[in-house]
Amino acid sequence: MPSSLGPWPLLTRLVEAARRGWGRHALVHGAKNLLAALLAWEAATLWIPGEPSYVAVATALLMVNAATVYRSVTQAVRSMATRSVGVLLALGTVWLLGSTAGSIAGIVGIALVAAGRRASDDRLQVASTAALTLTAAAAAPVGNVVFTAIAALSGAVVGVAVNALVLPPMHLEESDDAVRDLARVMGALLHDMGHGLLERQHAARAHGWVEDGRGLGRRVADAREYVQQGQESLRWNTCWAVRPRRRPVTYGDMLNTLHGVTLQVRGIARTLADNVDDDHTDHHLGQQFLDRYAEMLKLAGQAVEAFVEVESTARPAEAREGLREAIDHARAWHETMTDLIGRGALVKPGAWHVYGSLMTDVERLLADLDHADRL
Repeated sequence: MPSSLGPWPLLTRLVEAARRGWGRHALVHGAKNLLAALLAWEAATLWIPGEPSYVAVATALLMVNAATVYRSVTQAVRSMATRSVGVLLALGTVWLLGSTAGSIAGIVGIALVAAGRRASDDRLQVASTAALTLTAAAAAPVGNVVFTAIAALSGAVVGVAVNALVLPPMHLEESDDAVRDLARVMGALLHDMGHGLLERQHAARAHGWVEDGRGLGRRVADAREYVQQGQESLRWNTCWAVRPRRRPVTYGDMLNTLHGVTLQVRGIARTLADNVDDDHTDHHLGQQFLDRYAEMLKLAGQAVEAFVEVESTARPAEAREGLREAIDHARAWHETMTDLIGRGALVKPGAWHVYGSLMTDVERLLADLDHADRL
């Protein structure tokens, strides 16, 4: 049963519910949806008095729930353009052919041909909008179809305005968490490989490290989606337009660096696994090398984990110092290992090519972190 007080008291109830335990995100999301629905209803009523405004409300809710302001605007423009084409196509077909089965065939054919190489979703929306408009035009005066289009336009404008002006969505925390999680997982894998080498377990665990390395590729892809969304959330964002400040970190450059590091980590895991499978016993890595290389891997893992703390707002100086210390320690180990290999002091000299491959991967890993830190 509808309330006699109207819809506005619902906003008060929403705030009261938030005080009873809803999170800030839920409060903002619910309030924006309710505000957009109410404003869309009122806006459509001004344009189309006496007609239901459900189309305006539905369109406003779609736009206000877009992930970013930029996306809400582009979705609104795209949606209104395809709907307009569909409505015009339907009205023109009715005027020429009338409401017949031939009209449906004509609509589909024209939509497919006229859209050309545009996205299939656009062609489908044009055709479906035209078919629905044709049905509505057969059951009601054509003027009602125009009213529906005006209501949809009103809803789109209201939805975009509310999304842009009322606490516009920001996704910087998600991109931050995704990049930090990638670095933590990568650092943990380097530490695990180091411990595995020290504990003489590389023969049993090397193939597991390869699988974990492949998982880093999926994590990079996921993190890139979050970073791109974070960058997109700054476009046309009114919070940053009306209150200029230092542009927030979106972690795009940091992710690019970590992506390069993942390639080296995966290369190390793959080289260790291939060496285990090598049938030539004189190609197997000597334990003296493995022990020293294990220490370098643990230092590299420490450097990767410290790298993402450099942009931390809490203790940037300490984080940068920790990164430099980890890189310097790892480089010292690298020089020691290079000297041993150069003097032929390592056992298993037949594995010289494997030594070089593993050392090259660590050198590139450290170079990527060092270069990014100095920018």
